[in-house]
Amino acid sequence: MDLEHHQTQAPDGTRIHWTSLGEGNPAVVLLDGIGCAGYVWRHLEPALAAGHRVLHPQYRGHGRSDAPRDPERVGLDDLVADLLAVLDDAGERQVVLVGHSMGVQVALETHRLAPRRVRGLVLLCGAPGHPIDTFHDSPALKIAFPFARALVERWPDAARTAFRAVVSTELAMQYALAFEVDRSRVDRADLERYFADLAAVDPTLFVRMLASAAAHDTTDHLPAVDVPALVIAGERDSFTPVRLSVRMHEAIPGSELLVVPGGTHVAPLEAPALVADRVLPFLDGPVAARRRAARPRARRRTPRRPQR
Repeated sequence: MDLEHHQTQAPDGTRIHWTSLGEGNPAVVLLDGIGCAGYVWRHLEPALAAGHRVLHPQYRGHGRSDAPRDPERVGLDDLVADLLAVLDDAGERQVVLVGHSMGVQVALETHRLAPRRVRGLVLLCGAPGHPIDTFHDSPALKIAFPFARALVERWPDAARTAFRAVVSTELAMQYALAFEVDRSRVDRADLERYFADLAAVDPTLFVRMLASAAAHDTTDHLPAVDVPALVIAGERDSFTPVRLSVRMHEAIPGSELLVVPGGTHVAPLEAPALVADRVLPFLDGPVAARRRAARPRARRRTPRRPQR
């Protein structure tokens, strides 16, 4: 399979980069967390592409996508508009959205704003809203974030230099390996890619996008989710505590839940076989069954009586 690269122009003119891999229905769209450009999908993307078309758009200002023409346009509604433009360009009317971390919010907001474009949801290691409120089960980030944002906005050049210097250090790598992931199940190369992608994101864009995610909440929409949904959580996820995923599962009618034993925020990298073995049957089972049930039955034609 060859990975195809594409560019789509968003409604505001920003160019969004996206890739396509594989063939088959339903098509699947991978939605990253903030600051990420695809590292967490290393195992799941090829597994899905064996039987499905897999699209992976990169958020504005991330990876190969352009920074937004208007630096203020980095909200969840802008990310949804970008996604819908990509789907139009890709010729996909309905897709399954697979979101990780902030990608869970993007997926749920897309279903709220454009429900007919969503055929199913796979929600990994994310919350429906207010992600910084529960980060590490502490209010520290919520309290500190406004001050950090003010510093970045006031001195963007200095913030850019400092940000890239910090995330590129061995200390950042060792901290992540010691406290945020299961180092026995994660390849160092995957985290190196994560830090490289993160370092390439402008800090001003990062804090503005994080502020939008922090204020955003789709909790009230969960009972209205009317497509098959699979919630996947890491048992030891410090970014998104597992209880948030359990609550999300309980609020979405008929949803399924997988808790990855010992999994952290990067559960798709730590337990790739377990995650794939649950996602693939979900696509071929509940999602496919809903598709068949939604097809209108052919009208039974009554033969005309011969005229006398």
